[in-house]
Parts: sequence; structure tokens; C-alpha cells
Amino acid sequence: MCGITGIFAYNQIGSLYMINLVKAMNKLENRGPDWRGSYIDDNFGLGHRRLSIIDTSRSGDQPMKDETGRFILVYNGEIFNYQELRAGLINKGVSFNSNSDTEVLLKLLIFEGPACLEKLIGFFSFALIDTAENSILLARDRFGIKPLYYYEDEDKFLFASELKSLLAYNIERNVDNTAVLQYLQFGFIPAPHSIIKGVRKLEPGTYLNVKKRDLKVCRYYDLTEKSIPITDNYDTAKRKIIEMLDDSVEKRMISDVPLGAFLSGGIDSSVIVALASNYNKYLNTFSIGFKDEPFFDETKYAKLVADKFQTNHTVFTLTNEDLLEEVYNVLDYIDEPFSDSSVLPFYILSKRTSKKMKVALSGDGGDEVFGGYNKHFADYKIRQGGFLMNAATALLPLLKQLPSSRNSPFYNKVRQAIKLAEGAKLREADRYLLWCSLNNAKTLSEIFTKNFWANADEGELEQRNKYYQRFFKGKPDINQVLLSDINFVLPNDMLFKADMMSMANSLEVRTPFLDHRLVEYVNGLPSSFKIGESMQKRILQDAFKDILPKELYRRPKQGFDVPMMKWFKFELRPLIKEQLLEDEFIKEQGIFSPEYIKGIKEQLFGGKSIDQDKVWNLLVFQYWYRKYIFRYN
Repeated sequence: MCGITGIFAYNQIGSLYMINLVKAMNKLENRGPDWRGSYIDDNFGLGHRRLSIIDTSRSGDQPMKDETGRFILVYNGEIFNYQELRAGLINKGVSFNSNSDTEVLLKLLIFEGPACLEKLIGFFSFALIDTAENSILLARDRFGIKPLYYYEDEDKFLFASELKSLLAYNIERNVDNTAVLQYLQFGFIPAPHSIIKGVRKLEPGTYLNVKKRDLKVCRYYDLTEKSIPITDNYDTAKRKIIEMLDDSVEKRMISDVPLGAFLSGGIDSSVIVALASNYNKYLNTFSIGFKDEPFFDETKYAKLVADKFQTNHTVFTLTNEDLLEEVYNVLDYIDEPFSDSSVLPFYILSKRTSKKMKVALSGDGGDEVFGGYNKHFADYKIRQGGFLMNAATALLPLLKQLPSSRNSPFYNKVRQAIKLAEGAKLREADRYLLWCSLNNAKTLSEIFTKNFWANADEGELEQRNKYYQRFFKGKPDINQVLLSDINFVLPNDMLFKADMMSMANSLEVRTPFLDHRLVEYVNGLPSSFKIGESMQKRILQDAFKDILPKELYRRPKQGFDVPMMKWFKFELRPLIKEQLLEDEFIKEQGIFSPEYIKGIKEQLFGGKSIDQDKVWNLLVFQYWYRKYIFRYN
């Protein structure tokens, strides 16, 4: 796994920007501390930072050229079936100079073009230049595990694994106002948009052909087209899921450096560890525990799994002070506003694991594929109707009079009940969008100044939101919700978090649940196989019931909320009052309504109830704005 960046100069003015290539590469140092390589000619500049995992010799370094020098590749990711693909090419007379998956990808692209993408099992983003055609081909994996940003103007085309690398080319830093609305709505900015005007994210499952001033984005993978209704009975489906997951894990065990696994104590990570232990009798597993938050601590369940499968288990026990110490490191690494507070424990887990391993397996994707979130179960309950739904809807006016936030178990139950009742009144597509949102439309209209709101283009926001609802077609079904999560929430929230925080610590994270063959099969199963009256991820839990410790079953999904409210009121108070939400800065910035910000501060420091996630959402943006926009204006 690595970091990539590059420039395609359309003219002499564009060529002047090649001087920034080294600076752009340096911004990706954490993604690839093992090697730095570059390629420059009259039209192209390519940069690569390498985290050596497969074939750690110099023969696997990049940028990688073919024998003729016509094609040059920079690539970020892993192709887990590269040995089979390599053997197939050798049978056709193709020769190799290394044992790397990079060279296999290079030769496949030369001989088969973008059609070869359908053969790849793994995750990736890459750029291939063709010096004869004066063109460049970029692609991103099916589910968006690896990121890829790009930018074009009349002089040049730029790309990079991270936004901070693109900004190193000194492009204009104009904020996309509609993207700001999206961020305040969701807590992230979904592809293909970004926070900076003119900068785009390549969507998962697409590739981009670039010739001078001619960009063509093509979709090579669509889960809706690949997933056909599965007619297997329940027992057959369980058996196939075990077989497919086992194959997925086995493929992802390939590594020329130490490999371990995250183990939270939940079903998903436990399944991965159970299967991985078949291929590594001394598997290293890693958990984090929360000393000051015993309700959220799942290490006892992780230990049960580690003991059963005899792994070499390490627990990193964190205090709230440990979490607080890393806040600024996390904020400084985030180069596009992103407010999922679980980035903090994930960053620490990655940081501590990376001192022992370079690769970790994770259970990411299990909830989206099999239906493991509370919103999935709530959606199921609404579709069933009955007394509970009628009561929740009837009590909505009363519920709205109560404090609602994630700050305590009771207030969180109130928050969930309000969302349930509000969602019950909406059609499926609108309910989905509401439940993905941190701030609803009414709140958004109160947050911003009138001038900013006018320039943000509310109509454009509505069009973007409709795009995220595109899977709600035909007869309503829970599978539409899961398909939407796989295409919307998974790449833009969960995978974005995992990539950014692991790469900040030079750690590769592999996700066996996102093998496309498994995802296609599970997506085609009836929704009743996944969610029932009393069980989420039903078929996954049943498939591994005889393998996992029985204590893992029939217990509530806990999750973890970072205890930020105390930090806001004490340790982070000077940062908030004197910088991020300071009156003159808010006025000069011209984005947020001074009255709204005043209300936030009164609630925050006056002892009133306020949702810490909404405050964090605002503070992350302000920290980003001061670092990447304010100081450059």
C-alpha cells in the first residue's frame, strides 16, 4: 500500500507546476515511508511513496516502466490474486522482472486495458501513463477502499491519494459551498465531490481516461448489475458464506511482512480472526480497551475469541487522557472535513499496532453487507408496522421536548426514538437520507449566514442528495438500504476513516468482508436472511454459531462514543473560544450565522444539553478552515 500523485501538463504553463511534484510526494510520506520514486518527462510527472508489503526488494519500486518505456505505472493497493493472473500472462508469453503485484497489474493493463479491472481481487487506485498516446488512465477499486482525488484546469491535470498532496501543487483554494452543506449534513463529503472547487474524487468502481482537455469517466463495476436474486436455501447460503469468507481471508493473508488482525470482540472481527487463525497458528491480534468508559469496553469478549483461537493477543488500554493527547494529531492529518469521532480510537489502534505489524485484517464492511446497524433494524421495524411504530409516532411531539444527544444513554435513547418516529412518517428513500444525516434541513437553514446559504445552491444540494437515493427503485426492500450503504456510507465514511487513520500511521488494513464475490452473493440473498424479528446480521451470526464463543451472541451492539463534552468545556475551551468559534473570526469568515454560533457557545459553556457530535462536526470544519483556507487568504 502506498501514496501516489502526478501531473499531466497540457502546455508550458502546466509544465511549470512540475516543480511541486516533490512537495506533493512529501505530503504522502506517512502512506509510504519505505521508498520514494518519481518520473518526469516533457508532459508527465509521477510520484510514488512506497509501503513495502509484497516483494519488498527494489524490483518492486515505483513508478514502474514496461520494457519499452512507453507505459509507466504508479499504484496504491494490493491485488490478492496476482499470482494466478501472473501465471496466466506467463502462459501467453509475457515475461516478468519482479515478483510484485505491481508488475502484474502493469502487464495486464498493457495487454488488456481497463477490461482487466474485472479480474482483480483486491483494492487499489492507480495511474498509468501512455507516452505514445499522450494519455493517462486512472482507476479506483470497486468499493472505494483506496481514495483518489483529481483536478483539471486549462493547463494541467493533477491527481493524488490525498487532498493535501493536490493542494501542494498550489492550485486555487476556493471552498465548494454546497460541499460545506453536505459536510454539515452528513459529517463527510461524498464522492465525486470534495470541499475544494474543481477537485473531484474518482467514484468507486470507475476509471478515468485523460487526454488533453478530454476527461471520460467510465463505470466498470456496478453492484446492482452484478447481484442477481439468489435462490439458495438458508442452510446452503450459510455454507457458501463460510466458504467464500474463508477464501477471502486466505487470499488476504499473503504478505512478505508481519501481518495481524484487529479484534474488537464483535461478531465481524471475531469471524475474521477465527478464519485467519487457520492459516497462521501464531496470529497476532490487537484490541483497544477503555479504562475510563467500562460500558463501552469489549476487551473481555475479544479475550474470549483470542483464547479460543490461541492468538498472540495484545490489548491497548486507553484512558480518556490517552484519547485527548491524540486529538491534535488527528485534526492535523485530516485534510478534508470529516467528523466521525471514531477516527480517534481508530487512529490510536493503528498507531500502536503499526509498531508491531505493517498489515492488519479488519471486520470493516460486515455491517453494511449483512445489515448490522441499528438503523437497519429500525427500518425493518417500521416496515413491519404495529403498536410500537404507532406509539413512537404519537409520542413524537412529547419526545421533542426532551433533551436528545449522544452524551448519555438516556438522551441517546431519546435521540433514537425521535429519529425512529420522524423516519416512520417518510417514504423509504427520504427516511434513509434522514438517518444518514447529522443535521436535518431545518437545522442547516439556521446554521449559515443568508449570504452563504444563497451562494451554496440549495437546488444543487437537492440534486446531490437524490443521487444518493438512486437505489430506492421498485418494490421497497431492506436490501435497497444495504445497497445504498455499500455505495454511499461505506466508501465515504467507514472506509475513508480506515484508510486515512491507518495510512497516517503507515499501516495497511485489509477488509475480507469486501471481497466482491462475497458482497455480490450476499446482496442477492433475501433480506429476511439478514434481518429478522430479533437478530441483525442473522445469516452471518448463524453461519459461525458453532465456531465462535457463545458469549458473543445475544448481546447489544455497543459501539463507542468518544467522551468529548468534558474536553469542550475544559481542555479544549481556549481553542474553541479564542480561535475556532471566536466572534471576530466567525464574522470575518462569513459562513456561519453569528447568532447560531452564539447559541452553541451558550449551550456548551452554560451547562445546557447539546449534542457533542454536532459540536465536533462544527469544530472539525473550523480547524480545517483555519489550517487550509484562512491562513492562505
